[in-house]
Amino acid sequence: MDPVAHTIVGASLAETRLGQSSPFARLTLILGANAPDLDAVTMLINRDLSLWFRRGWTHGVLALAVLPLLLTGLICLLDRWIAHLRNERPRVRLGPLLTLSYIAVLSHPALDWLNTYGVRFLMPFDGRWFYGDALFIIDPWVWLLSGSAVVIAHSKSTRSITAWLIVGTILTGLITTVGSLQSTPLLLWLGGIAAIAGARAYGISRSQTRRLANVCLVCMLVYILAMVAGSKVATQQVATWLTKRGSTFVDIMAGPVPANPFARDVIVVDARHYHFLEVNWLRDDQIQVSEASIDRGPRNTVVQAALAAPQIKGLRTWMRFPAFDVEELSDGHRVTIRDIRYARRRGSGFSTTIIELDRNLHPRIPLR
Repeated sequence: MDPVAHTIVGASLAETRLGQSSPFARLTLILGANAPDLDAVTMLINRDLSLWFRRGWTHGVLALAVLPLLLTGLICLLDRWIAHLRNERPRVRLGPLLTLSYIAVLSHPALDWLNTYGVRFLMPFDGRWFYGDALFIIDPWVWLLSGSAVVIAHSKSTRSITAWLIVGTILTGLITTVGSLQSTPLLLWLGGIAAIAGARAYGISRSQTRRLANVCLVCMLVYILAMVAGSKVATQQVATWLTKRGSTFVDIMAGPVPANPFARDVIVVDARHYHFLEVNWLRDDQIQVSEASIDRGPRNTVVQAALAAPQIKGLRTWMRFPAFDVEELSDGHRVTIRDIRYARRRGSGFSTTIIELDRNLHPRIPLR
């Protein structure tokens, strides 16, 4: 998920009783919810390095065991430093703080798994990718449900109210411009925004805010489970639909549609092509072709040589649905490699890479 979602989920957890269980609980929950994204620094170095490293080492079982220990140690050091400055005794109790650290850190890969991007839970022992295919990487419903109690608890001043109004307006503008968004999800979003504004205007106590945080987190969990189940239902619907038409397939991915929980973006893989469908449960004709099919491309020696190029180590590791286009040049070949989850048109998307090979099928290393 996006950093906003991880941060708000951590902040929402802090509005429950967890936030009262230890000094520095809020800080621990928010930092822990973002801690596995330490690997995001690779995005500033190199795109392919990022693809090779992201959602791997810092999201795998070893890091999930170690990061909470490191976070707990960091908070303990902070507590001791502040206590020294104030000439007081340290306030942190190790057990509750460590528990909070584990809860926060584990929430991160759990949310990341829900995307089509994937996460490598078993790193560094096994580089296998796992996919939930349930939530779009930016999901307004996760924002809404996890952010409700946070907004109400932290909108006491005119400045904070103004800031939240600006954020709400921007987010509403974003989801209303999403293509194919129908009236039902839009009305649900506006109703949620109105409910938050109404609760803030009415005024609720600290204990009521805590109960609201509990209810919203439970509702978010129910929503997530429903989205996971919805993707599985869509996959089965498409499989049945294809079978009735005599179509054969190798794989089906039913992924989320931005801001619309009632639809799924479907990729069907057969021996030679990728086909694109949309399942929309708000339409009478629920399954429709959404885009033109794409040829998967050859897997000949030219493509194998391109895949062996050192500059695409990350892309090679991360690809799920690759498509290859080979162009013959006067002195070699040009191979365009795409992962059609995010690059369905040539030259589009961060998951597109071009490798040029000489006549001996050696990759040309681009000049820096």
